[in-house]
Amino acid sequence: MAFEAKKLINDPNNAVTEYIEGLMETYPGLQYLDGFPEVKVVLRADAAGGDYSKVAVISGGGSGHEPAQAGYVGEGMLTAAICGDIFASPPVDSILAGIRAVTGPMGCLLIVTNYTGDRLYFGLAAEQAKSEGYKVETVIVGDDCALPPRRGIVGRRGLAGTILVNKIAGAAAEAGLPLSDVAAEAKRASELVGTMGVALSVCTLPGQVTSDRLGPGKMELGLGIHGEPGAAVADFQPVDIIVSHVLKEILSTETGYVPIKRGNRVVVMVNGLGATPMMELMITCGKVVPRLQLEHGLAVDRVYTGSFMTSLDMSGLLCLTRTSFMWRAVLVISFSTLLSGFSITVMKSDQAILQRLDAPTKAPHWPVAVDGNRPPAKIPIPMPASRVTKSDESLSRPTQLTPEGHILEVAIEAAANAIINIKDDLNEWDGKVGDGDCGSTMHKGAMAVLEDMKKYYPLNDAAETINEIGLSIKRVMGGTSGIIYLIFCKAAYAQLKASAQVTAKEWLEALEAAIAAVSKYGGASAGYRTLLDALIPASEVLKERLNAGDDPSAAFALSSEAALAGAESTQHMQAQAGRSTYVSEEALATAPDPGAMAAASWYRAVALAVKDNCSAP
Repeated sequence: MAFEAKKLINDPNNAVTEYIEGLMETYPGLQYLDGFPEVKVVLRADAAGGDYSKVAVISGGGSGHEPAQAGYVGEGMLTAAICGDIFASPPVDSILAGIRAVTGPMGCLLIVTNYTGDRLYFGLAAEQAKSEGYKVETVIVGDDCALPPRRGIVGRRGLAGTILVNKIAGAAAEAGLPLSDVAAEAKRASELVGTMGVALSVCTLPGQVTSDRLGPGKMELGLGIHGEPGAAVADFQPVDIIVSHVLKEILSTETGYVPIKRGNRVVVMVNGLGATPMMELMITCGKVVPRLQLEHGLAVDRVYTGSFMTSLDMSGLLCLTRTSFMWRAVLVISFSTLLSGFSITVMKSDQAILQRLDAPTKAPHWPVAVDGNRPPAKIPIPMPASRVTKSDESLSRPTQLTPEGHILEVAIEAAANAIINIKDDLNEWDGKVGDGDCGSTMHKGAMAVLEDMKKYYPLNDAAETINEIGLSIKRVMGGTSGIIYLIFCKAAYAQLKASAQVTAKEWLEALEAAIAAVSKYGGASAGYRTLLDALIPASEVLKERLNAGDDPSAAFALSSEAALAGAESTQHMQAQAGRSTYVSEEALATAPDPGAMAAASWYRAVALAVKDNCSAP
């Protein structure tokens, strides 16, 4: 029987902002940006203002996992945390606000849990920040060991192992290391962490009813921290048996998720997930350590037990996380206070790793003590420098176009009209392999581009025009397509902006940068049945022909044929990204990928428009 959950809240829509306000009252070393409800950013009070002298370490994601990530903001750990709504990725503008608020000349590292939304939104924010002149590196953490390796690009979920990555990166940054070294230490940690979960109940969102998906006497192995189903439902067992099973899964040589072997030294974190009493967590910890020592031959250097990453009021989640480092190992056991259960994190250790984990921190939930200084809790949101310095004239349509500006206008118009003309075809193809709205979504973007070009596009400035196309897309295109094209435009804009002049070579470099950004944050590459299957062949042919000395407009037109051929070939590919991954091979064979066909369509339209106008007398 389902019933409404009891929560100590007011309006569920205000739960996250009111949590942040309470955090400020408790820990005077923290501040938040004055942007509620859209911008929910917690930051170190001593790091705001843009002149921070060390690498800023920023993490975040959906709320509902407290104390993660805002509870780890403090000297020696995170510089800022970006809070989304409950179980929802924070918006790009919120992430950008955090980057601008704490990033100084040393740059910033974004630590992102491996969920599609987090990757895309933090990825777009990173590209925008780079285009504004900030140094930004990104590390994706995927430490889930519950599910077997799968095809496609989804990968392992980001779980409690992220907290250890935060601590290592934060200590490295506090030691004054450059951005490249801080990112390298964080990346190494992320590659060596594993986590598994066991739940006795599912979580309940504020204002919703409690689910009865798990019946009496049952537990779920591998449940995710958002309540998503795990690997299997089994009869409930004593904690000895549960711990033994989870440790074997994490340390499995078959999956090879974490390379920990007998004789390694480890640190352990037992992570309760919200509703498990401290007594039960200590009982669990007391079973984990001896088994690691006796059954797996591991020496345990450190044991942490506390509420590190929770999941609302989920009950009974057991999560084991393991991370390998060099020749010694560190095992960490962490628990969350809202979900009953625990997670176990195992990390290889050496003296360098222990030094990072033992380094002092003022992050309140590592935990740490706080001092009595109380600066103002609320500070203004910093404005991007580009918007402050650009004049209104530079962001409007010129009264007279240069020859290059005229060609750019014709090309943009051709691209938009090409998308408008195949709207129904795109919807038809997407109806067979997706959710049927690709054409409608792309049509909205094309119409917005045509409308905005008449007023706002500084067509004589290629870089700024590409940036404005991205803003048009951002305004009207939702879903994955919208953010992918926005990332595409931002990356191309950053590349073009760095060029003293824009020739065919610079356009090729911008295309390659845009493709690389979409691949980096979306996870796809050639052969995944996405728009990249049109754009990658096009860029390769364009580069080849330009290097061979061909006329640029002819090379562009020839590359558009490769784009079309690549898009059409997706009909024979097995999907490894997007909603098409859930569609049968038989259904996929009935239509090409609509995203690839859309990309090929606008690319070819641009190429032909450029060729016609460049060859005109």
